[in-house]
Amino acid sequence: MLKKFSMENCKSVATPLVMNEKLHKDNGEPKVEGSTFRSLNGSLLYLTATRLDLMFSASLLSRFIQSPSHKQFGVTKRVLRYLKGIANYGIYYTNVEDAALVGYSNSDYAGCLDDYKSTSDYVFSFGSGAFTWNLRKQDIVAQSTA
Repeated sequence: MLKKFSMENCKSVATPLVMNEKLHKDNGEPKVEGSTFRSLNGSLLYLTATRLDLMFSASLLSRFIQSPSHKQFGVTKRVLRYLKGIANYGIYYTNVEDAALVGYSNSDYAGCLDDYKSTSDYVFSFGSGAFTWNLRKQDIVAQSTA
C-alpha cells in the first residue's frame, strides 16, 4: 500500500492521528482531487479487517470522501506514515490456559464538529487476541455524557 501511494520512503510516526485534532467538512482549505483520496481511504478500510488500530482513523476519514481538502488528505497520509512504522505488528492467537474475556469501550462526546454526534467503539478479546470490534457514529446527538 505504501508503494501504491508513493510513500515507501516516508518517515514513520507513532500514532495514526494527532491527539485532540478535530476535523470538519468545511475547513476553508482548497479541495483536492477525490479519486486518490477515495482509493487511499478504501485501502485503509480494507485493512481494518485485521488492523484494529486503524478502525477509528479510517472511519473518521471516510466522512470526508465526497470533497476532501488538503488538510484531510494530509491526515490520510499521516495514517500511511503510521503504517510504515507498524508493518511487522499483528494479532497472534495462542493457546492460553487461564483465558479471560476482556472488553473495552470508548466514546467521544460530540466529537464531530459538523453535526455534533458522538462516535462510540468497543473491542473484546478472549485469551491472546481480539475477536470482535466495532466503531460507529451514533444516530442521535448526545445531550450529556451520562
